[in-house]
Amino acid sequence: MAVDRLQGLLSRFSVSARLFHSGPLCGINDFADNGMGQLHLVRRGPLEVHHAGEVVEVREPSLLFYPRPLAHRFVSDERVGADMACANLAFSSGGSAAARSDAHHPIARSLPRFVCLPLAALPGAAPVLDVLFDEAFAQRCGRQVVVDRLFDAIVVLLLRHLLDSGHITQGPLAGLGHPQLAKAIVAMHEEPAVSWTLETLAGRAGMSRSRFAEVFAQLVGETPAAYLAQYRITIAQQALLSGKGLERIAQEVGYGSAAALSRAFSALCGTSPRRWKCK
Repeated sequence: MAVDRLQGLLSRFSVSARLFHSGPLCGINDFADNGMGQLHLVRRGPLEVHHAGEVVEVREPSLLFYPRPLAHRFVSDERVGADMACANLAFSSGGSAAARSDAHHPIARSLPRFVCLPLAALPGAAPVLDVLFDEAFAQRCGRQVVVDRLFDAIVVLLLRHLLDSGHITQGPLAGLGHPQLAKAIVAMHEEPAVSWTLETLAGRAGMSRSRFAEVFAQLVGETPAAYLAQYRITIAQQALLSGKGLERIAQEVGYGSAAALSRAFSALCGTSPRRWKCK
């Protein structure tokens, strides 16, 4: 059976969308840094996209993806504008506030700052987009809920496409795009409490220890041990915000005691679990 590279991450670390605009955008429209990512679907252009000194010309129906906050400007015809559906994105952990989880969210920290992709190039998205645009541009009961769920589906389809196409070259998602590393990374995601060693992870990947360590560091940007430690602490943060006790969390993420978890937590976060939770 094929390894599901996203299920383990998305079951713990969600990405949710909320529609904030649908219809034409005319002339100059500025989108300030609101602390969230954004996903814009261009149904009809043309459109000029400006951000961080860069200008992108959009001439066909396209997806514009800002996974992290980045101020940007859209310029379109002053009279007819560009037809768009736009949503804010929240990367969160187990229901915690996005602002507290984005920095170490395994998905958010892996993505490029901007993706521009023709809608026709997103595999499997056409039926979803047809319904999304139909709902977004109408005024029906439950419209917001329906459109938000469809945006969520588009985000997953986009993540799948970025994995399969090799667009992501660094970070955890780049590792998940590697056919051998993915097996080891998925194992860590699904069973974080296991006492993984370099040898057992390399075995999952079907690689020698030295080759596994080398390729992992090149693609993911850190050692397997460092990645596992960060992943465990991110899960611990999620559990802390849900009200779980330290002893229970320690068992769930692979530390033998609350004291061991506190030491690992402080080493990575610069503060104790209790002080972090109270911030």
